[in-house]
Amino acid sequence: MPDTVETTARAALAEVLPQDPLPETIDPDAEFDHLGLTSLNKVLFLTAVCDRTQVGLHHFTEHDLAAMRTLRQVTEALSKHAGVS
Repeated sequence: MPDTVETTARAALAEVLPQDPLPETIDPDAEFDHLGLTSLNKVLFLTAVCDRTQVGLHHFTEHDLAAMRTLRQVTEALSKHAGVS
């Protein structure tokens, strides 16, 4: 995988945020709701980043996904499963 999970997650998040930030400017500890991420866009973001990192959503429960409220939390959760089918 050429990109890191964080780089991939930053790019996917930037695509769904309303203000179109540069991926590298996103604070990894900012809460998604403070960034203006809607529930629908969170689903689109998580689906896209899982597809791009080849981490199946089946690795996460509904509770796990709901608990992912920052870029850092998503990156850490996906990194545990990167390279696992």
